[in-house]
Amino acid sequence: MKGIIFTEFLELLENKFGLEIVQKIIDECDLTTNGVYTSVGTYSHKDMFKMVGKLSQIKEIPVPKLLTIFGEYFFVTLSNDYPHFMEKSNLFSFLDSIEKYIHPEVLKLYPEAELPSFEAEINSKDEMTLNYMSSRKLSDLAIGLIKGASKYFNEDIDILKISEKDDGEIVILKIKKK
Repeated sequence: MKGIIFTEFLELLENKFGLEIVQKIIDECDLTTNGVYTSVGTYSHKDMFKMVGKLSQIKEIPVPKLLTIFGEYFFVTLSNDYPHFMEKSNLFSFLDSIEKYIHPEVLKLYPEAELPSFEAEINSKDEMTLNYMSSRKLSDLAIGLIKGASKYFNEDIDILKISEKDDGEIVILKIKKK
């Protein structure tokens, strides 16, 4: 995983829970980097799972909820750092552009990046189906990013996991505008 994900996660932890919690997580997790990350580095996704799991244990917040919260937080960073990706008229057109435009552009910048795949289908002006595929099984992070995008585009939505296969490697999401 790209280091920006780790640096932003640790920043969120510090802002929301304090530096003591960040240090506790770093101290109590067996991280491959000993908790040192740079935004441009590439690191094992297993470190993220360790940190999220430890935070879940400490704060008694379910891992899926923590990943969703982080996704919403991280979207703000992405939208600020990459405003040209936000040049869409609405949420559905933005989500539809992930696989067709955004991910190819990301791979130009970071050819070694392992990105999830998304298949988008706009069913109507108020409903979309999004298929998430990734061996990392981070659909809850993707849901948080979608929620962040919905706030960016000022569109109120509901997201429902319709199905989950291969222990979360393939997840079908239904997104409905309210």
